[in-house]
Amino acid sequence: MSAMQKDIISTFKELKRILKKDAGSFPCLKVALLGDTATQFLAAAIKGTAVERGYNLNFFEAEYNQVERQFMDTASELYAFRADYIIVFQSAHKLLSNYNKQQSEKQSLLADERLEFVRQTGNSFSGRLIYFNYPEIDDTVFGSFSNKVESSFTYQVRKLNYELMNLSRQYPNLFICDIAALQHQFGRNVMFDSSVYIGTEMVLSLDILPYMASRVMDIVCAAQGQFKKCLILDLDNTIWGGVIGDDGTENIQLGHGLGIGKAFTEFQQWIKKLKNRGIIIAVCSKNNEETAKEPFIKHPDMVLKLDDISVFMANWENKADNIRQIQSVLNIGFDSMVFLDDNPFERSIVRENIPEITIPELPEDPGDYLEYLYSLNLFETVSYSKADADRTRQYQTEAQRASLQKVFANESDFLKSLNMVSEVKGFDPFNIPRAAQLSQRSNQFNLRTVRYTEADVKRLSADDRYKNFTFTLSDKFGDNGLICVVILEKQDEETLFIDTWFMSCRVLKRGMENFTLNTIMEYAKANGFKKIIGEYIETPKNKMVKEHYQNLGFTPVSDSERELYVLEAGKYESMECFIKTIK
Repeated sequence: MSAMQKDIISTFKELKRILKKDAGSFPCLKVALLGDTATQFLAAAIKGTAVERGYNLNFFEAEYNQVERQFMDTASELYAFRADYIIVFQSAHKLLSNYNKQQSEKQSLLADERLEFVRQTGNSFSGRLIYFNYPEIDDTVFGSFSNKVESSFTYQVRKLNYELMNLSRQYPNLFICDIAALQHQFGRNVMFDSSVYIGTEMVLSLDILPYMASRVMDIVCAAQGQFKKCLILDLDNTIWGGVIGDDGTENIQLGHGLGIGKAFTEFQQWIKKLKNRGIIIAVCSKNNEETAKEPFIKHPDMVLKLDDISVFMANWENKADNIRQIQSVLNIGFDSMVFLDDNPFERSIVRENIPEITIPELPEDPGDYLEYLYSLNLFETVSYSKADADRTRQYQTEAQRASLQKVFANESDFLKSLNMVSEVKGFDPFNIPRAAQLSQRSNQFNLRTVRYTEADVKRLSADDRYKNFTFTLSDKFGDNGLICVVILEKQDEETLFIDTWFMSCRVLKRGMENFTLNTIMEYAKANGFKKIIGEYIETPKNKMVKEHYQNLGFTPVSDSERELYVLEAGKYESMECFIKTIK
């Protein structure tokens, strides 16, 4: 393992020290860990990494090699614990041991039998299940010919890992933690220490534990809505070699020929894939704007084009100020941003002024950029939909709206000019994935910050105790897609409780809050409900909606341990907004 790789992540000893910190003020999550080998050190690494990420884990570690019993016995400690996340480590070593004990005619069933167990666990729990896949152990019984022999261990492990991916697509709450990829990255000698294994029941080396724990917490953090949404790029010597203002477009280093230009081209290809996945790409460069844009337009080897960039900031101002300007356009948190710059001085300035932003220490050699960034796994996610690919266009049109607003003397005239329309409907097979995804992504405009998976949304859509609304929004600049979800709980014949109200921050200040409340009240009056109760649960990220219910005319509920608000349906008059409903 290189020195650069060791600097990326805390060592196991460092994670054990971190565990001594007081994490009592951090959000608490209930996490269970089950393994077929000794997991005490893995548990310590996960708990330490959680504290690093700002979480306090209420941790249940099952006894050694009790995975099947804990899952199959509904009276087990696992069921009683009611975990938010269940982490399962069934090792390739134990899998090989089971394989070796089987009669040769049954060895070809190894993968199918393990898959059936994972399928059963997926059916048993509504919480999120994080399952480690299997690093390969090449027993060399057949050599390379094992790829043609279904009963070989190599064939069975590769089949198992492939089918685990397919299984995770069937179960929205099942997430595969890819430690096989860690072995590919670091090598089997780092993953497994035979001297440790011989003297203990541990099959994992101390060196690999922090990386495994980091991958686990990447998934947990993403599921909790804590993930990266935006990549901000410097230009000179970051996405091309050379200085555009000095060298000119024709002399910057790019292209697949010999030389360092190849590294920059492959770096841009990686960024393009992130953009296609839905990561917002922005530019922050000290340059004249016209000069900075020229390679995007004229250079034949540029992979990235201006259409790939949501916000383009090129001037001679302080980069921290320009990043603040980018944030104001995108309206996302700084902790959702990653900034890449080859210059250590610029990285330091931005880090000092905007400590929430993630700023990797890029290697001096551009040829190392990609391998270093791969190892960080910065863009973990727990959801993906085709709508993500359209995010760049949506933010580009948002910049157009911001520019148009400056023309109008008052906000009402500006909103009228947008010609906004919204389609209002309940959950259906088409919008359920997007509703679940928005639940994971929405942090700032989220009154109670309850996270829903697709399975959760499907369950709510079939429950008569709940009334669900989804809202789209489009205007003359384009379609924003599904941008708001409201879930109402029918507490009794007269009372509706707003279980969930979250909205994309891209559509703030367009009257969507008024339109949504008008829709809620129309439903309430039509169905005989006399009052609506809302609740605000504060998080570090949703303070922008702390006054939301008061601003909409709700009255605080006195003598309540919770932050509750009530609105009488009979006294409500529709609020002004300039959004029309699509019937």
